[in-house]
Amino acid sequence: MSHSLSKKFTFGSLLMFALPTTIMMVVMSLYTIVDGVFVSRYVSTNALSSINIVYPVINIVLGISVMLSTGSSAIVAKKMGEGRPDSARQTFTTIILLNIGLGLVIALFGNLAAVPLSRLLGASELLLEDCVTYLRWQLAFAPALMLQILFQMYFVTEGRPGIGLFLTLLAGVSNALLDYLLIVPLGLGIAGAAIATVTGYMIPAVIGLLYFACSRRSLWLVRPRMERGELKDTCINGSSEMVTNLSSGIITFLFNLAMMHFAGEDGVAAITIIQYSQFLLNALFMGFSQGVSPVISFNYGSKNHNQLKQVFRTSLIFTAVTSLATFLLAQITGSLVVGVFARPGTAVYALARHGFTIFAFSFLFSGLTIFASALFTALSDGRISAVISFVRTFGLIITSLLVLPFLIGIDGVWLAIPIAEFGGVILSIYYMKKLKDVYRYA
Repeated sequence: MSHSLSKKFTFGSLLMFALPTTIMMVVMSLYTIVDGVFVSRYVSTNALSSINIVYPVINIVLGISVMLSTGSSAIVAKKMGEGRPDSARQTFTTIILLNIGLGLVIALFGNLAAVPLSRLLGASELLLEDCVTYLRWQLAFAPALMLQILFQMYFVTEGRPGIGLFLTLLAGVSNALLDYLLIVPLGLGIAGAAIATVTGYMIPAVIGLLYFACSRRSLWLVRPRMERGELKDTCINGSSEMVTNLSSGIITFLFNLAMMHFAGEDGVAAITIIQYSQFLLNALFMGFSQGVSPVISFNYGSKNHNQLKQVFRTSLIFTAVTSLATFLLAQITGSLVVGVFARPGTAVYALARHGFTIFAFSFLFSGLTIFASALFTALSDGRISAVISFVRTFGLIITSLLVLPFLIGIDGVWLAIPIAEFGGVILSIYYMKKLKDVYRYA
């Protein structure tokens, strides 16, 4: 079978292939950021804090979806490389149905449990109503969110990342326009932000379903079937991404607790601003890694080791250059970034501006750990990918957050991520060197 993933990739062509996915991830990260800008500017910084308090639950939904999409796409792309397109389509269809079913269960449970979940996550009485409102809207559309993530990955796997980019841009523009309309003229507050976001989910979810129902290019909907053990392999392959998103929720929870302790609601708003910058800038690395992952899986399946080595070298160069550029950009534009969310002279601005200067050092290291995790997922070695993600997040970040703030105060909150990301780089380099002869990517 002729497939766009089988072509010879040069340094430039690989970057161009991954560009739509990179832009797509940046736009996806802007969903939450745009919500945050409108909420902080036209509702209140307390409402902004509410969004961050309930985000750990949304992270779990994202984690499940990313696990299923990345884990299964590695299997599907490998089957294509092996010349087994029919089996690839059966697996693909099964994963779509599984996402829809799980999304419906999450939507039902989440809306019934929104109040106790918000309290459990640390919502004060001042923030509770906004927390519950935002959470219920988000979870009601969990199936759409999960399908959006899934189709983002599979448009790349099919070799059509441009379609995924177009749909994501359309969703992003719709989200921004609705944010303004529902929050500013109509005055719907945090509910308006939530409605705008879930509308953005629906656009790529519905159009993606229609595309794969009608397309006959490489992947389309067929009678669902999974080979024995494939669901297990999917979960194992994608476990690192699940770990990353699950730990992100826990990290957000710990951030909120620490900042509530040191600076109250203003502190929670400040850490929310910092995390928004993290979403946006790390999206560059996540998008690129997702963009090259199907290429890695395809060439590994077809045993094209020379091409695999070229992709690996290009990825390392891109990651190193982008990491340095991102760090410098963060340092130069820190005041501008913080000023988008909080007015200069406020307590929130002062807290966030100081924290951003320290936190930005994490961008020197996060790119390599994100790529290393994606690399081993693409090679169907979910175990190593999970180890990297688990040690980086649960091992290093959470430990740092539990220890450093109580040793050196609020600066320990800002330092936790950079220190942990540095440890993740060391671990990633160790595994990439150890396994290079096994998978023959270097």
